[in-house]
Amino acid sequence: MIDGQRILAMIPARGGSKGVPGKNTRPLGGRPLIAWTIAAARQSRLVDRLVLSSEDSEIIRVAREWGCEAPFVRPPALARDDTPGIEPVRHCVGALPGYDYVVVLQPTSPFRTAEDIDGAITACVRAGADSLVSVSEVWQHPAWMYTREADGRLSPLLSDAAPARRQDLSPVFALNGAIYVLRCAWLATCQRIIGSETIGYVMDRRRAIDIDTALDFTIAEALADTLVGEDTA
Repeated sequence: MIDGQRILAMIPARGGSKGVPGKNTRPLGGRPLIAWTIAAARQSRLVDRLVLSSEDSEIIRVAREWGCEAPFVRPPALARDDTPGIEPVRHCVGALPGYDYVVVLQPTSPFRTAEDIDGAITACVRAGADSLVSVSEVWQHPAWMYTREADGRLSPLLSDAAPARRQDLSPVFALNGAIYVLRCAWLATCQRIIGSETIGYVMDRRRAIDIDTALDFTIAEALADTLVGEDTA
């Protein structure tokens, strides 16, 4: 809880991953992928309740084994490939009323910390924002990006972009998918999570990896020991 506001944390984890089959329960650094997110959420000082939203019995079993509550089974209609991401969140909030904010923590972002979670919650509540998303500074600035025409010619992605040194460019940020903080009352009527009033919480790029492919998982395996070592140093 923060400033009298009750905080629900939700881990959305459906089965049937195409990019990395069984990724939510696949071992990473000695524990299932989803266990990393459960551990960070359980260490949060501000989260009042942590729950799982899944239709998959194996994910539910593993999540409970690692200390995450699973008070319901997500309806199959909300676990399809084309299900908008906001709908399982609305379902969760509707099934568990009485909270002021919901924090969505995707299990594919294993390296976000309890400090990141609490920092994001604090930023959203103290700003009085309806929604907050975590972001990281991009590796490649869009001023250096191009589209490729049918004849092979390159056109600048930004029409007014001019060659510049990295240090002369303003920082640009991209969503990393690790943390979403949403006001529950606003969630009931919003059309999408990100709008003109959404604020961003900046995360270290190393902790913002989002596992979507087999290559992402390989990179995460290489990072796991290093990041855990930093946390315990």
